[in-house]
Amino acid sequence: MTTNTAHRKPLPGTALQFYDAREAVEQLRPGAWATLPYTARVHAENLVRRADPAQLPDYLRQLIERRHDLDFPWYPVRVVCHDILGQTALVDLAGLRDAIAQQGGDPAAVNPVVPVQLIVDHSLAVECGGHDPEAFTKNRAIEDRRNEDRFHFIEWTKKAFANVQVIPAGNGIMHQINLEKMSPVVHVQDDEQGSVAFPDTCVGTDSHTPHVDALGVIAVGVGGLEAENVMLGRASWMRLPDIVGVRLTGKRQPGITATDIALALTEFLRQQKVVGAYVEFFGEGADSLSIGDRATISNMCPEYGATAALFYIDAQTSDYLRLTDRAEDQVRLVETYAKAAGLWADTLREVRYERTLHFDLSSVVRNMAGPSNPHRRLPTTALVERGIADASMLERARAEEARGLLPDGAVVIAAITSCTNTSNPRNVIAAALLARNANRLGLVRKPWVKTSLAPGSKAVELYLKEANLLGDLEKLGFGIVAFACTTCNGMSGALDPKIQQEIIDRDLYATAVLSGNRNFDGRIHPYASQAFLASPPLVVAYAIAGTVRFDIERDVLAVVEGREIRLDDLWPSDEEIDAIVASAVKPAQFRAVYQPMFALRKGDGERAAPQYDWRPQSTYIRRPPYWDAEGVGALAAYPRTLQGMRPLALLGDNITTDHLSPSNAILPASAAGEYLARMGVPEEDFNSYATHRGDHLTAMRATFANPQLVNEMAVVNGQVQKGSLARIEPEGRVTRMWEAIETYLHRRQPLVIIAGADYGQGSSRDWAAKGVRLAGVEAVVAEGFERIHRTNLIGMGVLPLEFLPGTNRHTLQLDGTETYDVAGALTPRATVILAIRRAQGETQQVPVTCRLDTAEEVSVYEAGGVLQRFAQDFLAQSASSARLTSATSY
Repeated sequence: MTTNTAHRKPLPGTALQFYDAREAVEQLRPGAWATLPYTARVHAENLVRRADPAQLPDYLRQLIERRHDLDFPWYPVRVVCHDILGQTALVDLAGLRDAIAQQGGDPAAVNPVVPVQLIVDHSLAVECGGHDPEAFTKNRAIEDRRNEDRFHFIEWTKKAFANVQVIPAGNGIMHQINLEKMSPVVHVQDDEQGSVAFPDTCVGTDSHTPHVDALGVIAVGVGGLEAENVMLGRASWMRLPDIVGVRLTGKRQPGITATDIALALTEFLRQQKVVGAYVEFFGEGADSLSIGDRATISNMCPEYGATAALFYIDAQTSDYLRLTDRAEDQVRLVETYAKAAGLWADTLREVRYERTLHFDLSSVVRNMAGPSNPHRRLPTTALVERGIADASMLERARAEEARGLLPDGAVVIAAITSCTNTSNPRNVIAAALLARNANRLGLVRKPWVKTSLAPGSKAVELYLKEANLLGDLEKLGFGIVAFACTTCNGMSGALDPKIQQEIIDRDLYATAVLSGNRNFDGRIHPYASQAFLASPPLVVAYAIAGTVRFDIERDVLAVVEGREIRLDDLWPSDEEIDAIVASAVKPAQFRAVYQPMFALRKGDGERAAPQYDWRPQSTYIRRPPYWDAEGVGALAAYPRTLQGMRPLALLGDNITTDHLSPSNAILPASAAGEYLARMGVPEEDFNSYATHRGDHLTAMRATFANPQLVNEMAVVNGQVQKGSLARIEPEGRVTRMWEAIETYLHRRQPLVIIAGADYGQGSSRDWAAKGVRLAGVEAVVAEGFERIHRTNLIGMGVLPLEFLPGTNRHTLQLDGTETYDVAGALTPRATVILAIRRAQGETQQVPVTCRLDTAEEVSVYEAGGVLQRFAQDFLAQSASSARLTSATSY
């Protein structure tokens, strides 16, 4: 929706108009536009087009002066969702409709204001591996059976809500579809003054939404709660982030993939502390990268901690839009608009950054990442040095294999998965060529390796067939198991029962190797101790090697006719990869995939009832409890006191959203597994934690359910125990986390979490905030927060507090026997007092920073959360309209 007319001009060479942000900036500060970074230019256009004209000069001065202490509004054009967080957001809106109806409002009036695109891509588990020729059909059938309740609700949302478009299961991953089809890069919208062109911008309910930043689109990953805020038409209030320029120089060496570059950049940028920044890549190195390569780098944005990872619009952008079958008129519009609006690469040569980093692409070697963290780069030449592999380890592993046992370091999962890599044809073709070369030499995968290929787009299958390479992948067990987000999201499916039992019985160190973006402990599979990220061709190589004890660069994979075969003997040349990409990847393939997919997505105009008919026995979809006075989860509706809080957990650094709310398979002995069994769900249909997040009774039991959790309060015989454990105070009894939560819920005991640095890193998982709030947590005190999780906490009415530098749980000698109060005015980034009351009776006053960073965040927190804030505003507006109508009619 456009609101302003100033600075609106004809777009040269078209019948369209556009908002000239350059003119607006130059009127305030002549010469300033040339030095503004790309990010600031896009935000300037958004402000000129949408902001209150009276406030516009002040907002623009913030961009010009690079001020980071004031708030300004951002109005994203659209919201992109996967089915897990998108569904839970829409469950919240359905619950909000019920609450509005109960208070006399019109439930049908509660709708997303901006377009919402929901792609069902996060619910499929790889139960059948890629060695099974019917894996795709079988996995889809299992997905449909397990998720019938969820899909029923999603079908209702499509027909009940305005502005919701649904792409059903089996079509691909939201980020890859966004890159290949959904983003136009430049939008056109009609209004009373004509047609106006403006940049595409979006938020997405996944931290990897910046994938499409490769096209020059500002796309930011947010939690479901923040997405709800944008859906409902509210501005996303923000402060100008640090905008960091990264000059890429040089060219990659032969045999180096975009994955290798992305993993090297992830390590480098983490070291350079770009957390929360907008990163802009430029330079001759960036110019040489295809959009597929750029997308691999942009996708890893959350792994290096940035908010966005942008490339400028240039000729590579145009080439990619043509390759993916965008209309020629649209390609010309993108070029015309970008050049006129100052977003084309050649118009950004004088940009000045507050900080510029330099990275030489020619320095990149073949890389993996792991174990445990995506920013822990592991050069393939350093496996021995890092203690992953050596001759003695391999000898032991081979001896075990010879005895019919799983080897030490067994690779039990090898998955070509994730939009990170499958949106890059070069990476996929490289893997297929390595598989072809291995097949020609008679090499096979090890029988214990569960292999899979799960592309993010159906176009991948078409170009692999065109290149006559799909069969080579299938022969090594990498048949297509799904077009969905699978192993990378923890949806790796069950292992062979015999293999799993052997891992348990022998306490075996088993691993996964995947071409994804996340490898936190416990994420990929409960019985894969650790996981390694790697390029698709390396994934294939590890399926042949069968163990991470194998020195992948140096050790012998096989002896064929007396010749020792190593990795270099299988690796395809760059010239062959590029030739096949050029000949096999065609616009017609993308046309064949996306034309039918987007032909009709609104149920033939059919409308559904405005309120959902909740299924009482469902363990997937349940009306949210945020307005309930009684029942499990009702504490979220209670007033917060910030007094007498007891710690639920004392946690270290790098606590991820996987620790807070895991997404992988539900085990029978877990609290959620026991609950599902009581509800009559058979074990084989327990599904994943992620799929049950529309039912708070299941999802609450996932809170801190990760078996790799280390709660420093869980001390038994003087030793901290690993697992989903807590200690109930004041009794001092260590028990399972859910039992502790239940006990505290019964007592209506307010809780607090104490943590170290980088609390909440990882996926943009709203249940990592919902779970703790429904458990009664009122505040989280940490040494630092990841951006998305902090906003999710606020969206649930949980107060984030940050220790001052030099202060932490160790310096304060906290042990969990304390109670905590918070005192002081909760204003943006104010210093408030955390009063720590020791069990012995003394009280310590500790200053902490209130991490409500903006006035909007204070407003949301005070209301109790995003939904409560909207309900208050909606009802107030309805009452005002009713009074106006009454007065007018009278």
